Amino acid sequence: MTDLARIRNFSIVAHIDHGKSTLADRLIQETNTVAARDMKEQLLDSMDIERERGITIKANTVRIDFTASDGETYILNLIDTPGHVDFAYEVSRSMRAVEGSLLVVDSTQGVEAQTLANVYQAIDADHEIVPVLNKIDLPASEPERVAEQIEDVIGIDASDALLVSAKTGEGIRETLQAIVDHLPAPQGDADSPLKAMLVDSWYDAYLGVIVLVRIIDGRLRKGDRIKMMAGGSVHHVDRIGVFRPEMTTIDALGPGEIGFLTASIKQVRDTRVGDTITHEKQGATEALPGFQPSQPVVFCGLFPVDSAQFEDLRDAIEKLALNDASFSFEVESSAALGFGFRCGFLGLLHLEVIRDRIEREYDIDLITTAPSVVYHIHMRDGETTELHNPADMPDLTHVDHIEEPRIKATILVPDDYLGEVLKLCQERRGIQLDLTYAGPRAMVVYDLPLNEVVFDFYDRLKSVTKGYASFDYQMTGYREDNLVKMQVLVNEEPVDALSIMVHRDRAETRGRAMVEKLKELIPRHMFKIPIQAAIGGKVIARETLAALRKDVTAKCYGGDATRKKKLLEKQKAGKKKMRQFGRVEIPQSAFINALKMDG
Repeated sequence: MTDLARIRNFSIVAHIDHGKSTLADRLIQETNTVAARDMKEQLLDSMDIERERGITIKANTVRIDFTASDGETYILNLIDTPGHVDFAYEVSRSMRAVEGSLLVVDSTQGVEAQTLANVYQAIDADHEIVPVLNKIDLPASEPERVAEQIEDVIGIDASDALLVSAKTGEGIRETLQAIVDHLPAPQGDADSPLKAMLVDSWYDAYLGVIVLVRIIDGRLRKGDRIKMMAGGSVHHVDRIGVFRPEMTTIDALGPGEIGFLTASIKQVRDTRVGDTITHEKQGATEALPGFQPSQPVVFCGLFPVDSAQFEDLRDAIEKLALNDASFSFEVESSAALGFGFRCGFLGLLHLEVIRDRIEREYDIDLITTAPSVVYHIHMRDGETTELHNPADMPDLTHVDHIEEPRIKATILVPDDYLGEVLKLCQERRGIQLDLTYAGPRAMVVYDLPLNEVVFDFYDRLKSVTKGYASFDYQMTGYREDNLVKMQVLVNEEPVDALSIMVHRDRAETRGRAMVEKLKELIPRHMFKIPIQAAIGGKVIARETLAALRKDVTAKCYGGDATRKKKLLEKQKAGKKKMRQFGRVEIPQSAFINALKMDG
């Protein structure tokens, strides 16, 4: 059994693209955990989509052996965490499983919004924090200025911050030594009843459900009968192991260790993230506090293009929900799109990633409806309901008022672009709460409605600041506002997937922009198509898509004009009839593009 004093558990936290995954690669390489021939870039990012987009989506674990300067060999358990705000839930879970963090800051860019958010999560989890200044090999690197900024903005001592280049490998050995010297060893009692925290679980086609655990007290051995304290289910442990980074089986896990177990568990539903695992007999009486369940903030409908694939889509969604505790779903049906699922996500990037994974891994073509947020509808009879889909909006005569979710957004931006950022936030109905300076950069705090942020706020922010701004947000609660449901009618038929909630003052501009866009996106048919935006029974904007003309008079030559007129009248009557019975095909790309607010 490993002596507790020789174990260190830590995570790497940083803003997007500050070099977390590359630093993890170097730590693995320096300690020869992986043979040189198997080494590759972003070793821990195993999903295709992570490697393609160059981002971390799932937190990944690896166990490293390091011989320190005192000649002792230490076991280091590293968790590499995502940097995007949409995957903050992954970060918070990983934090609870470890005692310390390496705070990686890009020495050319300094502290960013996500650096702040992640470091505050580490402070909340009582972590010891070791600052690491990365990318010192770059000519634009300013380690002294950035160390000062860490002290000013975050308030932690950065006088002995480690100077590292994860790309060249400079400072990597010193980083490993600092982990041993500065981070605390885990606490725990091997003789107490077993208490293990369930950090993550995912499905493997060969082994069933694989469960990632952090042992707090007691010992877990192969062959033990274990009980999940939240669900009460009992399982027999088949194998126990650790990640180096491939799965390596061992006989037992003791206090302070992080590893995995398999127990022929068929349903990932039985393994709830944050649950406490104990022995069936003489187990622990009190469960660990667990994690706060995540609240989805963005909802949208996912429908198969081919309705025969509905059951395949159900399987795909259930499997993804197993690996991702922050993703929720329920069945829904739509007049235009048939049967599908209403899904909840932590943000738009999360939505895109899930959609891409379903299309790639399960080969299902999807139609995605407009993302929307959850509104609180207060009825006149005193009842309150949650509205997930604008198409389900109750009759306005029964509605007293509608509340929308608000967020507190923190934006860090160079001074030159501050005006553009303030203008963007004002356009999105924001209320300025704070404006301070951290060196040459402004830190703006705004209260914004989530439905204005959820679609393309991040893209617009990046384009007006040439990519220099960084953005992070937290939900703050609900507030009443003058909101209305705007629906789009194509050929006088409402299209569910394009219904959105808008502020009354902006409804007309949004409606006009939307019908103009749809006019470009919907292909022309043999009959003319009116495209209208309406609130209730009142049409607020209209465009008409002209019909494709067929020259019916081509075969008519000679004679007087009445023969041509007669043919044209006949065609007109036919088009009128067609318009009554004709179906308008709206391409999938039109749904998403129509909802993007370009200006």
